[in-house]
Amino acid sequence: MTTHNDSPAPIKQPLIPKALLLCLLLLLIHMTLTGGRISVMLTGLSLGMSSFYIGLLISTFALLPMLVSVRFGRLVDTLGPFKPMRAAAIATLVGVVLPFIWQHWFALGLAAVLIGLGHMAFQLTVQEQIGLAQGETRLKHFSWLSLSLSVSGFIGPLIAGLSIDYLGHRYAFALLAIAPLIAIFGVLKLRAHLVNTHTRGPKPEVKPRIKDLMAIKPLQQAFIANLLLAGAWDTHLFLVPLYGVHRGLSATTIGIILSSFALATLLVRLALPLIRPHATPWQMVHFAMFTASAIFLLYPWFTSVWVLMSFSFVLGLSLGCTQPNILFLLRQHAPPDRSGEVFGLRMALINGSQVALPLAFGAVGMAVGLMPLFASTAIAVSVGAWCTRHAERYSQTGGETTQPSKSTPPST
Repeated sequence: MTTHNDSPAPIKQPLIPKALLLCLLLLLIHMTLTGGRISVMLTGLSLGMSSFYIGLLISTFALLPMLVSVRFGRLVDTLGPFKPMRAAAIATLVGVVLPFIWQHWFALGLAAVLIGLGHMAFQLTVQEQIGLAQGETRLKHFSWLSLSLSVSGFIGPLIAGLSIDYLGHRYAFALLAIAPLIAIFGVLKLRAHLVNTHTRGPKPEVKPRIKDLMAIKPLQQAFIANLLLAGAWDTHLFLVPLYGVHRGLSATTIGIILSSFALATLLVRLALPLIRPHATPWQMVHFAMFTASAIFLLYPWFTSVWVLMSFSFVLGLSLGCTQPNILFLLRQHAPPDRSGEVFGLRMALINGSQVALPLAFGAVGMAVGLMPLFASTAIAVSVGAWCTRHAERYSQTGGETTQPSKSTPPST
C-alpha cells in the first residue's frame, strides 16, 4: 500500500512550486522577446530601414520556430526538459547581447533569429512540464502560464521604450540581457526537479502525421481560431509601432500603448474564474473575434494617445481571455500521447503567421499605406468567426480523446 501511494509522489509533490518557478522563468524569456521585438524594430527604423525591411526583420523572430516547433515538441519527449531549456535560455541571451555589441542590421537579424528560437524552445518545454498535472490543477497551471506572459508582455515593451528614449538603443539590449541571464541560473537550480517524461521503448510502427491531428474536427476548429486570434495579436504589435512612428509618437509613448494591451490581458486573465461560469470557451473566443474586428476598423481613424491606449486596452481584454481557453480546448481534444506535438503544431501555425504577416504588411504598407492593413485584419478575423460558428457543437459532440468532453473548463 505504501509503495503504491508513494509511486506518483516524485511527480505530484514538487509540481505546484515547480510550475510557479517555471512560469517565472518563462516570464523572463518572454519579456526578452517582447522587449527585444520593440528594440529591434525601433533600432532598425533609427538605422533608416524601410517598412518592408522592418517587416522582413520582424518575421525572422518566427521563421525558425515555424519550421522546427513540431519537431522540437517531439524532441522534448525523447531528450527530456533540461538540455532544451538550458540551450534555449543561452540562445536568448546571445541574441539580445549581439545588438548591444554591434548596432547593425545583420546583428539585428541574428538577434531576431536567436531570441525567437530560444523563446519557442523554452515555452514548449515549460508547457510540457506544467501540463503534467491533471484536472483543475492543470488548468490552474495554464492560467499561471498565461498570467506570466501577460506580465512579461507589459514589462518588456515598457522597458524597451523607456530605455531607448533615456539610454539609447544600444543600452536597451543590455538591460534586456539581464532577464535570460537570470533564467539560465534558474534552469540550473531547477534541474533536479524537472520531470523526464521521455521513454526509451520501441518506436511506433506508424509515424505520427499532422494530417491525423487536423482530421479531428474539434482540434481543427481550435487551430483556426488560434491562428486568427494570434495573427490579430501579432498584427497589433507590428502595426502600432509603425503607426506611432508615422504619427510622430515617441518610443516611450509607443511602449505605453503596447503595455496597456498587456495590462488588459493580465487583468482579464485574473478575472477569468468569475467569467467562466457565465460563458463557454467558444463563446469567449467568438466574442474576442468580433471585438477585435471592431477595434482594428477604428484604430487608424484616431491619433489621440489616450484613444489609442483605450483601443489597445480593449483589444487586450478581448484577446487576453482566449489563450487559456484555446490551450484548454487543444489539450482537451488532443490524443493523450501527442499533446506535445499538438502544442508544437499550435506554435508552428502562430510562428507561420508571424513570418507571413510582417512580410506582407511591410510590402503592402509601402504601396498603399497602413489603413488597408488594419481593415484587412478586421475582415480576416470576422471571416474566421463565421468559419468557426459551429465549433461549440463540434466541441460538445467531439469529446476528449479518452474521456467525455466538457463544454466549460472547471473554474480555477
